[in-house]
Amino acid sequence: MSTIRPPAFFISGSLGLDFLNTLATPVDTPIDWIDDGEGLLSWLEQARLVPAEDLEALKARAIPGEFDAVAAQARGLREWFRGFLWERSGRKLVADDMRDLEPLNRLLGRDERFAQIVIGPSGGEPVLELKALRRWRTPESLLLPLAEEIGRFVCGGDFEYAKACEGSTCTLLFVDRTRGRARRWCSMAICGNRAKQAAHRDRRKSGQ
Repeated sequence: MSTIRPPAFFISGSLGLDFLNTLATPVDTPIDWIDDGEGLLSWLEQARLVPAEDLEALKARAIPGEFDAVAAQARGLREWFRGFLWERSGRKLVADDMRDLEPLNRLLGRDERFAQIVIGPSGGEPVLELKALRRWRTPESLLLPLAEEIGRFVCGGDFEYAKACEGSTCTLLFVDRTRGRARRWCSMAICGNRAKQAAHRDRRKSGQ
């Protein structure tokens, strides 16, 4: 039976951190969006990391259990990255951190990227563009865009500004790009609003 999951969260400002947020407690109950192969495929599609036609082609060739096995590898990658992040929370990465990035580099080394000239989107005359593509030969190739997004986050200059939401039960992560690094909540509409309501209740109680 398929697991019923809410839509994935893409609130962090980085797909690398959004990948960590595939295991989170946004309210009260922990949710793992990639706890099986079906969940992984759904998350990759929602994140737009794999073209839908390539996902369908992989599904047509896969044998039973293959995607579940890849999902287990994806969870292992996720927890490796979570540990790497928390060990260096709040600081810039330095040359000494390269040694611990070797597992990620090994995974990135499996990639099969190539470029093709295609007709790009245009409202007028056709425009040619050079488009980066990837060969999706096996279900394990689905790990490659995940590794790439982690690498993009690690090298993108925002690593030291990763934060956890201050919601009492929330575990979602985000990049704080605000002035003064003052962001506290994964979303004002979710945890920020709940915090305001709780503060309002506390004020009313203290005034009684």
